[in-house]
Amino acid sequence: MAGLIKRSVSLAGHATSLALEPEFWAALEAAAARRGLSLARLISQIDDRRADRPLASACRVFALQHALSRPPKEGDAK
Repeated sequence: MAGLIKRSVSLAGHATSLALEPEFWAALEAAAARRGLSLARLISQIDDRRADRPLASACRVFALQHALSRPPKEGDAK
């Protein structure tokens, strides 16, 4: 399994870094594209709603919830 990938994002005008596994980055990018948002805007929305949860955890939970809410594609494991 690949390690964490760290990216810099600007949240509310402040630069911060976020380290996630490549699979989570891919899921977030896909979710942003489906919503017509930039990745930075999607992460900003996640940040606005995360309460006390760390940002990386909030992003992982969002990606998981998004994946679980999508209908399975043909050929996916059942």
